[in-house]
Amino acid sequence: MSGEDIIIRIHMSEKALRLIEEQNTLTLIVRRDATKHQIKKAVESIYGVKVAKVRTLITPKGEKKAYVKLSEEHKASELATRLGLV
Repeated sequence: MSGEDIIIRIHMSEKALRLIEEQNTLTLIVRRDATKHQIKKAVESIYGVKVAKVRTLITPKGEKKAYVKLSEEHKASELATRLGLV
């Protein structure tokens, strides 16, 4: 499975924007069968950043949401701007 197969889309909401600004964290919707390790590798290879931590949950809609905290040397706000999210 390649990185493009794992990440379905970037999730944007008020909470997701707050996480970008306050906790340096991106919110992604990923494949349900993707592991935290696969999500980390996919984000690092696609976006060229270093990931510190990945947390996941299954939403009430049945989607898998991943909270990807970037390491100190990378800023989620800069990545979000580069991707045209903010």
